[in-house]
Amino acid sequence: GGIGPLRPGYRKIRTSVHFRRPKTFKPPRNPKYPRKSVPRRNRMDAYNIIKYPLTTEAAMKKIEDNNTLVFIVHLKANKHHIRTAVKKLYDIDVAKVNTLVRPDGKKKAYVRLARDYDALDVANKIGII
Repeated sequence: GGIGPLRPGYRKIRTSVHFRRPKTFKPPRNPKYPRKSVPRRNRMDAYNIIKYPLTTEAAMKKIEDNNTLVFIVHLKANKHHIRTAVKKLYDIDVAKVNTLVRPDGKKKAYVRLARDYDALDVANKIGII
């Protein structure tokens, strides 16, 4: 019995010239022992990401007018790295981070602080001013 695809011994009609292997179950990795005895040290820690604060007149103006601190940061650090590093080192909340790479190859980060923090106070605490 059966008609079409339901009959016994039916061969499925292939409409494509490419054979795509069916997706099968891939169990999650569950190793008996770690392949590396010691995990690699994360070189991007907070102390490596933020190198030093900038103290130029323009940076000072940013601190006073825009509630923004200016740092030189690690070239490979992204905005998330910078945000978490600033939070960890100076325990302040960050509103947003803007970055640029200077012509001399250093990365500069403008870190705008949250409303309830004053950049001047933080700058004094860090020792910029």
